[in-house]
Amino acid sequence: MEKHYFTVILEREEEGGYHAFCPALKGCHSQGETLEEALANIREAIEAYLESLQARGEPLPVEDILIKPVEVSV
Repeated sequence: MEKHYFTVILEREEEGGYHAFCPALKGCHSQGETLEEALANIREAIEAYLESLQARGEPLPVEDILIKPVEVSV
């Protein structure tokens, strides 16, 4: 199996737990009560997403994300 790496963003939910998503894979989201659970769940979601693309003969996306802080004055 070939390894692929994708950026995952985790956000705390107001009611508890975490929302996790992969910006490079549109619509690939998951959640979990703990960081560990959210990471395990998004990993599973990413694997299913990529397997779905492969099953349809579509190419796997190449991540092209830039993360840069922006200074603002308020």
